[in-house]
Amino acid sequence: MSNLFWLTDAQMARLEPFFPKSHGKPRVDDRRVLSGIIFINRNGLRWRNAPKEYGPAKTLYNRW
Repeated sequence: MSNLFWLTDAQMARLEPFFPKSHGKPRVDDRRVLSGIIFINRNGLRWRNAPKEYGPAKTLYNRW
């Protein structure tokens, strides 16, 4: 899929202060997860139909 949505560096920089700090386990890629959530909501898809480039659907749903 060439029409995937990805947050820009500027958008991520504005969101960074709102991410929780990692305690122990390293966090998954925030850009990938947030971009996937936005893609799902914009296109009206079900979580299980998320493109694999955004990671597991359960991760997207849990972070949403």
